[in-house]
Amino acid sequence: MKAAQKPIHAVTTWVRRQPPKVKAFLAVVSAMAALVLLRMIVHDHDNLFVAAEAVHALGISVLIYKLTKERTCAGLSLKSQELTALFLAVRLYCSFVMEFDIHTLLDSATLVTTLWVIYMIRFKLKASYMEDKDNFAIYYVVVPCAVLSVLVHPSTHHHIINKISWAFCVYLEAVSVLPQLRVMQNTKIVEPFTAHYVFALGIARFLSCAHWVLQVLDTRGRLLTALGYGFWPIMVLLSEVIQTFILADFCYYYVKSLMGGQLVLRLPSGVV
Repeated sequence: MKAAQKPIHAVTTWVRRQPPKVKAFLAVVSAMAALVLLRMIVHDHDNLFVAAEAVHALGISVLIYKLTKERTCAGLSLKSQELTALFLAVRLYCSFVMEFDIHTLLDSATLVTTLWVIYMIRFKLKASYMEDKDNFAIYYVVVPCAVLSVLVHPSTHHHIINKISWAFCVYLEAVSVLPQLRVMQNTKIVEPFTAHYVFALGIARFLSCAHWVLQVLDTRGRLLTALGYGFWPIMVLLSEVIQTFILADFCYYYVKSLMGGQLVLRLPSGVV
């Protein structure tokens, strides 16, 4: 096992020593390689979106285990959970009035479990909640997302309120994890269950991003015109890419820690 870890350690050490531009290039190349692989092995790319929802649900299951068995919410951001509940509630509203499908059912289940997590943190396990570490001001993301949704939203035939709501939940989802990253930045040490949950979010958002990118490639850009005109199609793809790369750095250190056999993830300065 140690012999197998030596090449991995050598590669991770080399990557860590590279300048930011080289790291960014390597991240882009890795993402493109993963997209090519997914395109080859997944024929129905709608399954990627379902897989993203399933991985997200798996991450929440890890949270449920942590809250019920460990009886602690240390290291979790209540604000991230509240932002998640907000964009899920808005997205559910849009699903009911615009497009009811399997994603509506998945979002419903995710919203219910997220509300339960919020209840546990706010009431049952309040003593272990790190309120001083969860100090991200959520109006820094909610207000810009609301303003942007008014300015850039779908150009479909739906009511203007529904179009703005749709845009709002897309933008808010992209940045809803920022308070959780702030908590981890403040503590520097991430216990296993929280690390598993955030890693699951990273995988889920990569799969969701891959779903959109591959759909655009398969339709040769027709999907973008189906979404509408103007800046909206670009903003949808940009939001997917942003929420993927926000978590990319954390996922790298998570895998590195896992390969090294470390149960507790220690983040170096400057990460997340």
